[in-house]
Amino acid sequence: MRWALVKVCLAVTTMVVVAFAVPLGLVVQEMASDRAFSNAERQAATMGPTLSITTDPVQLRKAVESTEMGAARRMAVHVPAIGGAAPVDIGEGWAGAHAVAETRSMGRATTAEAAGGGSALLQPIALGSGDIAVIEIYVPESEVSNGVATAWLVLAGVGLALVVGSVAVADRLGARLVRPAERLADAAHQLGEGRLGARVPEDGPKELRSAAVAFNSMADQVVELLANERELAADLSHRLRTPLTVLRLNAASLGDGPAAEHTRAAVEQLEREVDTIIRTAREQRPPAAAATAGCDASEVIRDRMAFWSALAEDEGREVRLAGVDRTVRVPVARPELAAALDALLGNVFRHTPEATPFAVDVHDAGDAVIVLVSDAGPGIADPDAALRRGNDGARDGSTGLGLDIVRRVAESTGGDVRLGRSVLGGTEVRVWLALDDRARRGGRRPGGRRARRARGRRRGERTDPAG
Repeated sequence: MRWALVKVCLAVTTMVVVAFAVPLGLVVQEMASDRAFSNAERQAATMGPTLSITTDPVQLRKAVESTEMGAARRMAVHVPAIGGAAPVDIGEGWAGAHAVAETRSMGRATTAEAAGGGSALLQPIALGSGDIAVIEIYVPESEVSNGVATAWLVLAGVGLALVVGSVAVADRLGARLVRPAERLADAAHQLGEGRLGARVPEDGPKELRSAAVAFNSMADQVVELLANERELAADLSHRLRTPLTVLRLNAASLGDGPAAEHTRAAVEQLEREVDTIIRTAREQRPPAAAATAGCDASEVIRDRMAFWSALAEDEGREVRLAGVDRTVRVPVARPELAAALDALLGNVFRHTPEATPFAVDVHDAGDAVIVLVSDAGPGIADPDAALRRGNDGARDGSTGLGLDIVRRVAESTGGDVRLGRSVLGGTEVRVWLALDDRARRGGRRPGGRRARRARGRRRGERTDPAG
């Protein structure tokens, strides 16, 4: 906007300067020419009294040499033949005999081009005998254009100063308009990044002040809505503690055995998750703060697999775990990654028959971490529908919220989630967690050459309609 205002002002001022400076320069040039020929006419008129008295060549020569133009050899007098006497020509002529004769016949002053450059003024003078003498004054080109170049330079300088001044004023005015808009855009970016304290100073033009007031009001409402949402989530989660307490007491009375131990462990895990939800909901930090947290994906997967392995053993499922023998850091908070992994493993137990094997693999692709959860179940008939939040047609009894949790975790890093056919014959869920900061900011898909090779090896598996 600022540069647009400067360009408009530059164009308008330039047109105004050209519209006034060019005609004014032409007027100055015409005035210089008129001044030169007017001076020549005055010099020619000084010979009138002499010619009215005498036409003697000697007297006329003395009179010509006594004038300014005659002394400068710029005056000539042409007297025709009178009473049988020879014509008299004093001084050099520049216009030629034809121009002199034409001026004598017309009886009025004329101008003609001089042979060596410049112009000649031909002024007719009536003699006492009734004949016409012609006085010729040479006007050089330098006198016709005297002061014109200086006038053009002055006009150009004034025009340039006007253009520069107008551009400077337009730039300052544009800055006053653009600066509030830039602050408004910056505050909008900050609010989008999760910095809820971003506000805009309510100054500048009236329209931008109104926009700043509306933005600040919207930001206050967003903060209030988020606070209410946190409180509501905390209150709803807190209500679960009473039935959890009863469930924990009932689980304690089950006695010994693998099933009882597993039930008590599940109740304890559920209670921990509820406490985590309450603490997280009560925290007053911006949502973007969680994105800066990270965890060891291998350690989280080992921990969650230890929990699910007991249930897998009860159902006779074969479990394979690979790639978790070394530290693999990911830009995801531990509770979020654990929740995503629990959602994936819960889907395996919920939607595949007992004794169906499954596997969890972790691959470090350099700029991304790939988590693969595979099973040997019946697969997914419509992968696109399974990834839509709240869809209940992907699998019997499914709400689609589990995969949506996984998708949101992956997309928070700039990654994504893919469904395909696994090497075990069932469903394979590929979770791409980007490690590149540029991918997280730009939302581009992660994966370098190693990731592309991993995708290439499995490209044929995605062609199965059940994946």
